[in-house]
Amino acid sequence: MKKFLFIQTAFPGDAILTLPALEKLKESNPDSQLDVLCIPSTQEIFLAAPYVDNAIVIDKRGKQKSFFSLIKFAQELKKNNYDKIYSAHRSLRTSLLVLLSEVNESYGFSNASLRYVYKNIIQYELSKHEVQRNLDLIGFKYDDSSWRIKPFIKFSNEVVNKVDNFIKDVDTKNLIAFAPGSIWATKRYPIEKWNKIVNHFLKNRFSVVLIGGKDDEQLCSSISESSDEKVFNAAGKFSIVESINLLTRCKLLISNDSAPTHFGMCSGIKVLTIYCSTIPGFGFYPYLYGSRFVSFDKLDCKPCGIHGYKECPLDHFNCANKLSENEVLRIAEEMLNEHTGS
Repeated sequence: MKKFLFIQTAFPGDAILTLPALEKLKESNPDSQLDVLCIPSTQEIFLAAPYVDNAIVIDKRGKQKSFFSLIKFAQELKKNNYDKIYSAHRSLRTSLLVLLSEVNESYGFSNASLRYVYKNIIQYELSKHEVQRNLDLIGFKYDDSSWRIKPFIKFSNEVVNKVDNFIKDVDTKNLIAFAPGSIWATKRYPIEKWNKIVNHFLKNRFSVVLIGGKDDEQLCSSISESSDEKVFNAAGKFSIVESINLLTRCKLLISNDSAPTHFGMCSGIKVLTIYCSTIPGFGFYPYLYGSRFVSFDKLDCKPCGIHGYKECPLDHFNCANKLSENEVLRIAEEMLNEHTGS
């Protein structure tokens, strides 16, 4: 039996976008063992993917933070005798781990640190979507439409029951989800604009649920408290997989350029992504189910960075302030009225 290791130690959104490549890798090697190396916060994603055999955790901010602990971890990983290693992550730490694993076949991107550690270097195409780049990594051939693969996970009965209990008093016939948070401040659409968008849908007889992590609880509470009618605040109440299941009950998700955009792809619903300091051209836009994005691009300073900042570098935040909430609402209404497939 061939044994493969896929390394993805980035954020949850990045983890979701590796799932299509993982599924195709297993599909083309059905008798293989496919393991994923991930961080603690994304392990649940890979454990819910039926085509992944093992999700191995590296705690690079904790237990495996030091160089010596990394060497020890690599020695343990080496004992698994992998035939191939694929690395979607491009950091120096990851390249060192691959080097120390001494595997016969390894695949990494052309912009990886210490890229010559990899026996096979795959061109990282900035113009492509991240799903396409991950498919390139495993050598999967696709055309303009076949790369648009739904990230697939399975939900346990426990997950379904927990979400069912939360939404038992919610009218799910017209339920819209909002994800107003991001770890980067310049990716967050202003709260006063979110308030107007949420109240618009509440007045038009939609039910509203706010999603996010623990760090988003205060932001979502502020939006909920400023709403004209009852808003269901799920921020901090669900894990990633549970949040994805919650989204399967919604007609639409409106999100910043952050992980929930990709949760929406995994849940199988339309997503409208709001771009403030970043742009869709980085390759992380919603790509299924008639999803769309909205962005104010008439700025010389945009994009100011691929991730974002704690505050606007020029102290005006025009990429968000000049993006009208009326334009967001216009596109959202169009999406709700469109009948589209995947």
